[in-house]
Amino acid sequence: MKTDARFAVAEADDDTIKLEGLPEWNLADLYPSMDSHEFKQDVTLCKSEAETFEEKFSGKLLDVLNGNPRDFAMAIAEYEQIEERMGKVMSYAGLVYSSDTSNPENAKFYGDAQEQMTNAGSHLLFFTLEINRIEDAKLNEAMKKDASLQYYEPWLSDLRKDKPYQLDDNIEQLLHEKSVTGRGAWNRLFDETMSGLRFNIGGEEYPVATALNFLQNSDRAKRKEAAQEVSKVLNENIRTFSLITNTLSKDKEISDRWRGFEDIADSRHLANRVEREVVDALVDAVRESFPNLSHRYYNMKAKWLGLEVMEHWDRNAPLPKADERLIEWSEARSTILDAYSGFAPEMAEIAQQFFDKGWIDAPVRAGKSPGAFAHPTVPSVHPYILMNYLGKPRDVMTLAHELGHGVHQVLAGGQGALMAQTPLTLAETASVFGEMLTFRSLLSRCETVAERKAMLAQKVEDMLNTVVRQIAFYMFERKVHEARKQGELTSEDIGDLWISIQGESLGPVFNFSDDYRPYWSYIPHFIHSPFYVYAYAFGDCLVNSLYAVYENAETGFQEKYFDLLKAGGTKHHSELLKPFGLDASDPDFWKKGLSMISGLIDELEELEAQS
Repeated sequence: MKTDARFAVAEADDDTIKLEGLPEWNLADLYPSMDSHEFKQDVTLCKSEAETFEEKFSGKLLDVLNGNPRDFAMAIAEYEQIEERMGKVMSYAGLVYSSDTSNPENAKFYGDAQEQMTNAGSHLLFFTLEINRIEDAKLNEAMKKDASLQYYEPWLSDLRKDKPYQLDDNIEQLLHEKSVTGRGAWNRLFDETMSGLRFNIGGEEYPVATALNFLQNSDRAKRKEAAQEVSKVLNENIRTFSLITNTLSKDKEISDRWRGFEDIADSRHLANRVEREVVDALVDAVRESFPNLSHRYYNMKAKWLGLEVMEHWDRNAPLPKADERLIEWSEARSTILDAYSGFAPEMAEIAQQFFDKGWIDAPVRAGKSPGAFAHPTVPSVHPYILMNYLGKPRDVMTLAHELGHGVHQVLAGGQGALMAQTPLTLAETASVFGEMLTFRSLLSRCETVAERKAMLAQKVEDMLNTVVRQIAFYMFERKVHEARKQGELTSEDIGDLWISIQGESLGPVFNFSDDYRPYWSYIPHFIHSPFYVYAYAFGDCLVNSLYAVYENAETGFQEKYFDLLKAGGTKHHSELLKPFGLDASDPDFWKKGLSMISGLIDELEELEAQS
């Protein structure tokens, strides 16, 4: 359950109180309550079933396979069922916790569940390790003999890719059990520290999500006040955030070294089922595009704002004459559902369930996790979406993004607990595609040049946040993790790396003052999911190319698109993109995706010349 890095900042201000009808999710489809019999029963079952499974199969898998491949397939199915129950327990505990991370009862509930599921999972750890000790030829021959085992071929194939990096069973057991007091504990410390911060702006106290909103205020003085207050509070806690970052970076280096990963991001690439060369080609293409994309756009924006030099608190400032009205929830809902329906009625029907059945938590609350995410839970239930909805146009696009994830997760659920999860190479496809559909729908409604210009500029900024900014984050992470190999980093060291990347990626029109140095510390992906962020750029560039295919396709695109989403984690990105004539291993693929952003900036320049 990860907050989308692009939406790690929720926007809010005093107008929030005008919004009405914001839904709060109903988690009863998972469990009735934290102290319910059903939840306690499942926790107990997870432990007992895992222990029984270990007694039944540990050290015996090769014999089972030799005896009857169908029995081996039934063992995988039994493993999958236990994994799904454990996933359901942790999904519920995580969603309760994210509703209010400042509540001690929620924190204890989540911590206890995490510890109990870790203990139960320790009895399952042998299973995948033991499977990977079976010879490839023997496993392949067994799959040919039994269709039920062949069904799990995609999962088994993915599992084999982990084989070179497996450690001795006892070491794997130790790392698994210590995760609660290791990485998991540091993650929780970050979350609870961040949710407990308060920022005094205009004499009022705000949590981080609300405080960061003021960086989009039309009043430059208010943006500056908020930016400096955010800097002050982050700096007051920077030693804690630096310690967390140093510890987790070292923890990852130790794990990578023991497992034999060559590059600091290789473990992420393996999890994403994407080749390092493909990611490197993406990063190189985006980095080369900085002058043509972000530098060019922000030079234009500085002129719109009447500034020769932009400060960091000007980056997300609204454009002059931009529509700053609050968009009510009902309007956001109809806008997105109409856009989805225009592409495919089935897509809108799935998305509508999130609104109608209590699958979305939208209001901003003290202690609530900032930003936005779509959590798939488990295939036997359904996804849930967390939002911090504040009625801004960007919030509508965020909602369209998360609903895209939700639709994807619903469609992929048919693959079951072991194969529903989509690798990050394609996990952002449906979300970014949902944004694009919504954007194109809104753009078609623009009646004036000013409206079109504002809409295009907002989309360009979103795309720069998705592509340029996320690749800059990835570059920053690489610098931090590489530097950490030489010893512990001070907050000043990390701040230096942060500022250097900001200057390169955003351009010379910006002056990055010292008060921007601690801003790296509030971004949760650096803590929870190292190197995750490039997936956003991957998804955006992929969708740009995919959307171009859609615009030029006469028939059949929607069916191919739904097949892609339904595949979940059963196919490699090359196989899924082939029906569309796309190949992510081709360096020109990324340049084509980036050209769409460049084209929108070209149009903005043309509109600017006309005005």
